[in-house]
Amino acid sequence: MSREKRPWYPGAVYHIVSRGNRQGHLFRDQLDFDFYLDILRKAKAKYGFELLSYCLMTNHIHLQLKTGEVKIGKLMHYINLLYARYFNYKHDLIGHVFQGRYFSKLIEDDFYNLGVNRYIHLNPVEASIVSKAEDYRRSSYQIYLGLKESDLINDSLILASFSDDRELYKRFIESDEINKELDQEIKDECEL
Repeated sequence: MSREKRPWYPGAVYHIVSRGNRQGHLFRDQLDFDFYLDILRKAKAKYGFELLSYCLMTNHIHLQLKTGEVKIGKLMHYINLLYARYFNYKHDLIGHVFQGRYFSKLIEDDFYNLGVNRYIHLNPVEASIVSKAEDYRRSSYQIYLGLKESDLINDSLILASFSDDRELYKRFIESDEINKELDQEIKDECEL
């Protein structure tokens, strides 16, 4: 029986999550994190998508991206295959690195898009890895705050909602007054 095709539209924004097989680690050291980011750069150059945000956790990955003319399935196959080959070779392993297919959710409105961006950047705080999102080095949040530069991230789409005011954006991300129902909805969808 074939899998149900996922909705795909060129120029659409998606939230994507890939998890480690059996809840195992996808990243064991800084070289693993760096290699994954290099794969994203290669994929971006090859397939022409825009990466809006990312967060690389030890056992899962969040991506927020705007597609180009290539379907997400092809893009994610490329990214996950290259990383799985690298990871298995480096760590002398065989078998699956990722837990099944990746999760993807088409983002259809601006409010949800901002909520996903917030959710992704707060993931390390929610997991009690750091107390402040800006202290987590393996996400795009420091790029959004202007603390580091990257050719990987296009932050203009999200920052435009804040008139390109990074401080206003930071208050949005770190505010406890934001819609908790939306945060929970995003979390529930990712954990299916």
